[in-house]
Amino acid sequence: MHLLKLLLLWIALPLLALLALAACSPTATLNALASRSTHIFTADVPYGPLARQKLDLYQPTSAAPAGGWPTVVFFYGGSWNSGERADYKFVAEALAARGVLTLVADYRLYPEVRYPEFLNDSALALAFGLTESARLGGNPKRVFVMGHSAGAYNAAMLALDARWLAPTGHTPAELAGWIGLAGPYDFLPMTNVDAQPVFFHPNYPPGTQPLEHAGAGAPRTFLGAAINDKLVNPQRNTVGLANKLQAASVPVTLKLYERVNHVTLAGAFAGPLRWLAPVRDDVVAFIEATPARP
Repeated sequence: MHLLKLLLLWIALPLLALLALAACSPTATLNALASRSTHIFTADVPYGPLARQKLDLYQPTSAAPAGGWPTVVFFYGGSWNSGERADYKFVAEALAARGVLTLVADYRLYPEVRYPEFLNDSALALAFGLTESARLGGNPKRVFVMGHSAGAYNAAMLALDARWLAPTGHTPAELAGWIGLAGPYDFLPMTNVDAQPVFFHPNYPPGTQPLEHAGAGAPRTFLGAAINDKLVNPQRNTVGLANKLQAASVPVTLKLYERVNHVTLAGAFAGPLRWLAPVRDDVVAFIEATPARP
């Protein structure tokens, strides 16, 4: 009986902590519970001259492997009109705890900018990761771009369409791979009224869909989504992109998760929610199994 009480207490304490923090916000709760011992944190690193062209850096405290840590540049979602890099500490900590040098970048949002300016910002942030990885202890031949939701769109466009990195002097061929979680890759005509003005609905510019740019030579790919995602159709977007890349002989890891939705897919990176889906384990396994680029 004593052991049972201890077990119940062990289960209840994290739940009580979540309830106590619930008045803040879901991400604030997850961030508050993230470990601080797994990484060295550096805030407000500029990758460009503008106010939102900054990123936060999470350097693992674990010993770096030969050649340096694998490096991830992460972009958050929010329909291209909301979001802050500080909200995603729990994602960065989860990766840093597994030996991944992680950069979480802001980018300009609507109504300040529309398509494609946030992609230009994202390209600058990724270029910073490619250029500075070695100086920060990372392996410049094992750099990945990653995103969730609208951030996965940004990551996909940088990985699949060379025009965005070109002005920075870099190319997608420099990436070891890319990771997209619940991304919109084939979404026209837009039904998300919050995002419609970002893409000039109904007068969409040409070439806005990642699916259009998927072809041979794309970097190794990890695509994950919730089976029951009600915001971004996983079959049309995630499975559709996976099928097109695989048809072009691009190595693709596709994972569809049952107990999560569009939001909790990212939330499952956090310790208290990892029981929902092995998203972090699957992403880290993909990173670890992906060879350094030639």
